[in-house]
Amino acid sequence: MENALSDATERAEIRQRNWRTLKDRAFGWTMAVGGIGVIVAIVMIFFYLFYVVAPMFAGARIEQIAKYQLPYSGTDIVHLALDEYAEIGFAITADGRYAFFRTANGTPIEQGDVLDGDERKIFASASGDPNEGSVYLAVDNGRAIVVRPHYAISYPNDKRHITPSLEYPLGPTPIDLGIGDRGSIALMAANSSLEETTIVAATTDGAMIMTHVAVEESLLGDELSLEVNHIELPSIDYPLAFLLVDVDQRELYAASSDGQISYFNIQDKTDPRLLDLVNVAADGGTLSSIEFLSGGISILVGDSSGQIQQWFPLRDDNNNYSLERVRGFRAFDSAVNKLAPEYYRKGFLATDSRGNVGLFHTTAGRVLLVDNIAEEKLHAVSISPRADAMLSVTDSGMVSMHRVHNEHPEVSWQSLWGKVWYESRSEPEYIWQSSSASSDFEPKFSLTPLTFGTIKAAIYAMLFAIPLAILGAVYTAYFMTPKMRSFVKPSVEVMAALPTVILGFLAGLWLAPLIETYLSGVFLAFVLVPTSFVLVSFLLERLPPSIRGFVLDGWEAAILIPVVCLAIWFSLALSHPLEATFFDGSLPLWLSSEMGIDYDQRNSLVVGMAIGFAVIPTIFSISEDAVFGVPRHLTSGSLALGATPWQTVIGVVILTASPGIFSAVMIGLGRAVGETMIVLMATGNTPIMDLNIFEGFRALSANIAVEMPESEVNSTHFRVLFLAALVLFLVTFVVNTVAEIVRQRLRVKYSNL
Repeated sequence: MENALSDATERAEIRQRNWRTLKDRAFGWTMAVGGIGVIVAIVMIFFYLFYVVAPMFAGARIEQIAKYQLPYSGTDIVHLALDEYAEIGFAITADGRYAFFRTANGTPIEQGDVLDGDERKIFASASGDPNEGSVYLAVDNGRAIVVRPHYAISYPNDKRHITPSLEYPLGPTPIDLGIGDRGSIALMAANSSLEETTIVAATTDGAMIMTHVAVEESLLGDELSLEVNHIELPSIDYPLAFLLVDVDQRELYAASSDGQISYFNIQDKTDPRLLDLVNVAADGGTLSSIEFLSGGISILVGDSSGQIQQWFPLRDDNNNYSLERVRGFRAFDSAVNKLAPEYYRKGFLATDSRGNVGLFHTTAGRVLLVDNIAEEKLHAVSISPRADAMLSVTDSGMVSMHRVHNEHPEVSWQSLWGKVWYESRSEPEYIWQSSSASSDFEPKFSLTPLTFGTIKAAIYAMLFAIPLAILGAVYTAYFMTPKMRSFVKPSVEVMAALPTVILGFLAGLWLAPLIETYLSGVFLAFVLVPTSFVLVSFLLERLPPSIRGFVLDGWEAAILIPVVCLAIWFSLALSHPLEATFFDGSLPLWLSSEMGIDYDQRNSLVVGMAIGFAVIPTIFSISEDAVFGVPRHLTSGSLALGATPWQTVIGVVILTASPGIFSAVMIGLGRAVGETMIVLMATGNTPIMDLNIFEGFRALSANIAVEMPESEVNSTHFRVLFLAALVLFLVTFVVNTVAEIVRQRLRVKYSNL
């Protein structure tokens, strides 16, 4: 009987041990799979971010897709263009003929004469804004006509069909340019809008005549009324080689082949003025090509040495304009032959006299590609509106059609992290401005101000949170009675569950106006609150033993609760009297007028306090556990050797708990760096670089949250936002790795205490 009972008990114990072993193994495998899953998830996040970001740094390339011979010489072509889809080419020849042809094989689609009759010879030509597409042709010694290709798109049988035609925006009758007896037309420049057209013609006698055409449509829209005025521009004492009129018809550039450029203000058509005269020739070279960059603000100047320069006008403090050289590109060994700006980006295409072609981007300051595509000089070159195709014609009439792969030319190390001299800015700057309502906008993708804002938010938040959290954790774990600790610690930890969107809402709509109203009181509170602690502690120690006995050891913090509230109330109550006495009634206005310190309602002080409040529970909880876990024999031994409680805390407890405290600080720092909603709602989201605590900023995380929903998928803007996420990921990974190494060393160093 006893043996049977003993066997049953043994079998039950074996089953229990087996079941326990199974559970241990299952739990171990679960933890292993979970840990590996976390690692795999992190690695996959990294590779996905890298996968989205990597295409930005791919090099540009071009590939030839067609080559054929035109039925006329390339030197006869005075204008060459492509339609939006790069399927149809458009050319105008010097004998007054135009032709639309298939870019794939040169097959003619439509061709004819620009003008009927004998007046077909083109004396001079000019191209306006590529977006508008008009071409200006001087058809005899004193008149000009404006033509524009039009592409009608239809979809028969669900296939795109383009029907080209030639339009006459100002009518088919040539416009008199007011040349008179000043010779024949040698050069011409022009630009148009819906309401007006400005044409500047230079004659062989050295005169420059500006013709302004005001356009009015009839009520039915079927007739045009033209008001034509002629103005003679100030004379120039050098022979002209180039003329340019900007897209807004406010500026005129007149240049000579030796590099002299005169810059005119023609906004007032009755009073044109010469603003500046500069020499742009580099290294003694001569000008070989000049064009406007997209938007008409900058001019591109190519010279005989192969250098390309970018210039644009700057306004000084006296409201005077002057031309400033912004940057230069050196990609060719021979003269720059042609310049073809992109339609909607700050990039351009250039060719030299040896058949080389180069792709450039001004904002990025990059030479993207240099390749040889012809064995002879290219007479004409055109880039498609989408900047994805290029059409070129040699002097002999050989046409080459190339596909251009250049998706993200505006990205470079300089444009992302360095100072960039943007158009119309007085100097190089760090700027983030990804979009604008203007079509000629220059994207500004500098991540430096966003990174600066992220660091600024983290620093101010940690300055607020670290002293409160760590000192509170030390007091709670070491000095506070267990009964009170059982209330305080869970209460603080529950704060960590408060949604940050609520904190951001309170910070932006309640705390920010409160701080602005009681700014001096807020700063006074930083002094009065700790001073009141010291004062109350001093008085408490001086109370008679009979009264002091009512305050049990470890419950002193309870007395400080009303003291804190009273000190804060008193500080805010003194705010307005202080401002009225010392700061002319308003500290924010006084800072701005007297100190030159700008004050924004939503600023770094507000964000620092709000994010600090969000990270305090994390730092407090981990630090408190670390301090509470210090072995009691260490503190008892220190006290037995005569050390005071505070000496024991500083010399034994904090040192022993330092690995845990350091981990708490680093986890809190990671929380502050990655915080989104508080920064988004309480900073004003201004991407500026200013250490001023009263100025706002924009952080990387908040910028991603704001702009990602509005970015075009796979655009440069979209990928740069992913790059910002990758930067945050890598910074967090590096900081956490370094923190773990430091923590392990601290743990080894103080583990023997």
